[in-house]
Amino acid sequence: MAFLVNLALGLLFGVGLIVSGMSDPAKVLNFLDLFGTWDPSLALVMGGAVLTAFIGYRIVLKRARPIAGGGFHSPTKNNIDARVLAGPAIFGIGWGLSGFCPGPALTAIGLGATGTLAFVPAMIVGMWAARFVVETHPLTSRA
Repeated sequence: MAFLVNLALGLLFGVGLIVSGMSDPAKVLNFLDLFGTWDPSLALVMGGAVLTAFIGYRIVLKRARPIAGGGFHSPTKNNIDARVLAGPAIFGIGWGLSGFCPGPALTAIGLGATGTLAFVPAMIVGMWAARFVVETHPLTSRA
């Protein structure tokens, strides 16, 4: 049952990305081009997502447990370290250079969008490399 719920939510997310135009890297690049062809639609989509998540969390967390799961899994750490700063910085640089972030890239590869054939494999290698560094480097290991 949980698999079907997750599948439906993933499909809903993908459809939302396509309908909002966020699977098009030009949208992101135009949002970052403040003094050229600036397009505020990314900020509007982001604002809508933040508002929806804010309301959704207020409603859902009043429940004793999730509908399709044993319990809620909230973060337990609240400290800011080098990993917390480096990860989002690398993510943001990649997003700004390519115009893709992971969700829209996976949606766009399904649509046959150019650029995703290079971006998605590079993203997978980067995710693997990050996990390898975290697990093997003494300064970043979780042990």
